[in-house]
Amino acid sequence: MKIDFRERTPQLIAIIGLLVIITGILIGFLVTRNSQMQEMQEQYVVDKQELEDEYEAISLQYEGFKFSVQNDSLLYKLQNEQTKVLRLQEELRMTQASDKAEIKRLSDELSTLRKILRTYIQQIDSLNTLNQELRAENAQITNQYNRTSRTLQQVSQEREKLSEKVSLAAQLVATNINAKAVNERGREQSRLSRSTQFVVSFTVTRNITAEPGERTIYIRIMTPDGNVLSKSSDNKFTYENSDILYSMRRVVEYGGEEIPVTMYWDIEEFLMPGTYKADIFADGHHIGSNSFAMED
Repeated sequence: MKIDFRERTPQLIAIIGLLVIITGILIGFLVTRNSQMQEMQEQYVVDKQELEDEYEAISLQYEGFKFSVQNDSLLYKLQNEQTKVLRLQEELRMTQASDKAEIKRLSDELSTLRKILRTYIQQIDSLNTLNQELRAENAQITNQYNRTSRTLQQVSQEREKLSEKVSLAAQLVATNINAKAVNERGREQSRLSRSTQFVVSFTVTRNITAEPGERTIYIRIMTPDGNVLSKSSDNKFTYENSDILYSMRRVVEYGGEEIPVTMYWDIEEFLMPGTYKADIFADGHHIGSNSFAMED
């Protein structure tokens, strides 16, 4: 059976035309879809950039509050929230723009941060209002203080004078001071070569205004060349805001009545002839002194 192609030509043309139309439609669809995908991708990038900008803005707000908030507790909370913002910013930076789920989560986190920030702003406004009220109240108190400061100053000066008088009245005093050198038998000597000890004796006078109790008495023996005799460089006490060496120290029980005190220094070093001086201290005060001359 012979096929007549002339009879089938219109059908083939129709089929080819239909295929051309379908192919055109598919090409148009693919081009359109590709364009839409490109636009969506660009939109994802734009949306992510906007989200990054919003995170940056809220981070700057937290940073600004750190310089204006004086309340330590609130400042600590703000710093914690700013740390959280910085962490989320880093997560956003590492997120692909096309990751819609992660972008949405970070957007929701930003909404939560905004709500928290609003509560902090309300707290800051309340604190500022309170500070204004306190400043006004402080101004009134300052005015009242200024009106009474001169009187208070006068009272303070009078109290200081009275306190000085009481302090002077309560200060211990050493009398009958005798500083000398003795030999092994306790006999007084004028020559260093025959001496084994320095002896300093005195009487702490009666003083009923002094507070009773233990007293530490220090003696400094000054050599002719200006040095202080001391068994250790650690032997120091405080006098006029300075730590100075002492030669001898003794704790006595003082009850307000006069008491005799004698202290001994063993001569173990080479000493030069000349004038020696013994200074006595108690309660941070210099309470007496005595000098004695020694020959070679």
